[in-house]
Amino acid sequence: MNTADLGLPVDVPSTALFTDQYELTMLQAALKAGTAQRRSVFEVFTRRLPHGRRYGVVAGTGRVLDAVENFRFDAAVIGFLRERSIVDEDTLEWLAGYRFRGDIWGYPEGEVYFPGSPIMRVEGSFAECVLLETVILSILNHDSAIAAAASRMSSAAGGRPLIEMGARRTHELAAVASARAAYVGGFSSTSDLAAGFRYGIPTVGTSAHAFTLLHDHERDAFRAQVDSMGRGTTLLVDTYDVADAVRTAVEVAGTDLGAVRIDSGDLLLVAHRVRQQLDELGATGTRIIVTSDLDEYAIASLAAAPVDAYGVGTQLVTGSGHPTCSMVYKLVARAESGDPRAPLVPVAKRSTGGKTSIGGRKWAARRVDERGVAEAEVIGTGSVPGELADLQLLVELIKGGQVITREPLDVVRERHVAARARLPLSATQLSRGEPVLPTEYAAVG
Repeated sequence: MNTADLGLPVDVPSTALFTDQYELTMLQAALKAGTAQRRSVFEVFTRRLPHGRRYGVVAGTGRVLDAVENFRFDAAVIGFLRERSIVDEDTLEWLAGYRFRGDIWGYPEGEVYFPGSPIMRVEGSFAECVLLETVILSILNHDSAIAAAASRMSSAAGGRPLIEMGARRTHELAAVASARAAYVGGFSSTSDLAAGFRYGIPTVGTSAHAFTLLHDHERDAFRAQVDSMGRGTTLLVDTYDVADAVRTAVEVAGTDLGAVRIDSGDLLLVAHRVRQQLDELGATGTRIIVTSDLDEYAIASLAAAPVDAYGVGTQLVTGSGHPTCSMVYKLVARAESGDPRAPLVPVAKRSTGGKTSIGGRKWAARRVDERGVAEAEVIGTGSVPGELADLQLLVELIKGGQVITREPLDVVRERHVAARARLPLSATQLSRGEPVLPTEYAAVG
């Protein structure tokens, strides 16, 4: 059973210090000024996609829900803040009782997004919402970047399985989050056991070059692995001479050898030669897995090669050149006073330099053509036009501080495949281009 996001089987410490100091100093000043309880609306969005990318992928939503639930200022955290004199005693007293009791709406995890899309909307008092800015952005920026890279790679793979193998190329905790985001974006499995433990992602792995080098002869290494793991295992064949290794692998494991892995060299040429050799040896069912610093472009270049699966590490966990999505968390509306009945008024940053924003609590819908293909991302404030009412994108995630939408990762993964399939065909082109959908702003209703 996939236990992803249905409750972590490991303890999660307080996430309250996964924040920037100015969140707390703003809180202190707002408490003193009497504005902390003003009803407020914050939105997460990005002003532009990474250069050349045609769509973004929403990932990390399930982790955001966990982070909000665990955003607690326990005694140890309060003690740290007091020792460092980060905020005053009145603020510490307020923080000690902190619980997010507001509402959060967002694009469903696995959905695609475009410039200006209100990916997540956080509503409540200014005090309770402002504290969540850093942790929400750190999760969404990282996970969405990895998922976008994974989506491009899975599209380039054309249905062939992808294995996430980047744990040794990033921070140990980022590795777990990366494996989760890669699964959302279309990867089939991970080598990272912590990701399998936390999120139920299928795990794979057999041996590295060190295992072959440990033994006096390559044949001895292959025999030890087959004796331990069975004939269906994957043997690494590029430690010495590939042709000799393939011959030895079939001699040791027989023609029902599960797979061979190639981790170096001209992968296109070597894959063709290995396939021919395996077939000549009668191992027609033995699969070929390739690794070695792959990215979406390398995967696409192997489309015509007899490759059965890809293992990807460095380029995946670094977002294939774009390790962040540049998402921001901005106040877009706030009440005129602390009265719960006070109306909301739009607010927006007006500075120059490309960092302006649009005020108002927003809705979003994706308009489609007569064939059901998406043609525009429509964003507006006020009432939703009738023709877009059934095409709205935001769903309620947290209501009154309680998580109401938590999904298994397999559901999220399937959603992404469906969302990408509804985009114009040019969305999956690897060449640089503009966002595949224009963003349109509807008149205020």
